[in-house]
Amino acid sequence: MQVPEIPNLIHYAIPFFVITIVIEVILTVKVKLDDYEFRDSGTSILMGLGNVAIGLFTKGIMLSFFYLIYNFYHLFEIPFTWWAWILLLFADDFCYYWFHRISHESRFFWASHVVHHSSKKYNLSTALRQTWSGSFYTFIFWVPLILIGFHPIMVLVQMSISLIYQYWIHTELINKMPKWFEAVFNTPSHHRVHHATNPQYLDRNHAGIFIIWDRLFKTFEPEVEKPVYGLVANINTYNPVKIAFIEWYAMFKDFFTPKISLKNRFLYLLKPPGWKHDGSSILSNDLRKKWEANKKTNV
Repeated sequence: MQVPEIPNLIHYAIPFFVITIVIEVILTVKVKLDDYEFRDSGTSILMGLGNVAIGLFTKGIMLSFFYLIYNFYHLFEIPFTWWAWILLLFADDFCYYWFHRISHESRFFWASHVVHHSSKKYNLSTALRQTWSGSFYTFIFWVPLILIGFHPIMVLVQMSISLIYQYWIHTELINKMPKWFEAVFNTPSHHRVHHATNPQYLDRNHAGIFIIWDRLFKTFEPEVEKPVYGLVANINTYNPVKIAFIEWYAMFKDFFTPKISLKNRFLYLLKPPGWKHDGSSILSNDLRKKWEANKKTNV
């Protein structure tokens, strides 16, 4: 199969990111008359630059791993053609949904994903607040695409397209898109819910490009009340190194808790954030159920 030469789309998108962030700052201050948290955005940009730098190395690892699998076995020989890209658009987004959902339901994956949720602000710079560790291992969620027969280069390109799409939905300046668009695609409104700590919003709207997966798998929640952004227990630091690794430190600290069983040690990696071996866990589901009970009581 002849493989076309495709540039790194993320690198080409960086000037667009910079220009739109500047425009958003101006609109936020001059039109919305809100304060813009420059220090928070600076941290997000540093996290993004770190992610791009690390990606120069990890994308080589990912691509090598994908080629290893592809050369060993793939079911179909899918060509670089228009219909293949349409199929890949949906297949990649399906993989992204499950990667994203599990990143909220398993602490081992949350340890890297928590970085993206650590800001108490929600603007375009928040989209750049990316992990420094996740790209070393989260690509395993895309292995099924390689086994089906999508070429590694195609998969890598579509992953970049998905990431670029998700940039524009990190803003409060866009309220709602047309109803038909809101019904099918991920939008700023849907993604504001995902970044919120309001109990009814926790672990909802995991979509990448298409919100249809959340609707199908019952994880969709519409934006009703004003979102409160950040984490249930905020990190409260602008130090990018601390943000990048604090949850890894906390997770392994729990893993090495004295006098607990081997099973419980591994459950600290596999269970959702907030799980405790002593039964004192307060998970997202618990907070949501409490909110639902209070809502019924107040009706």
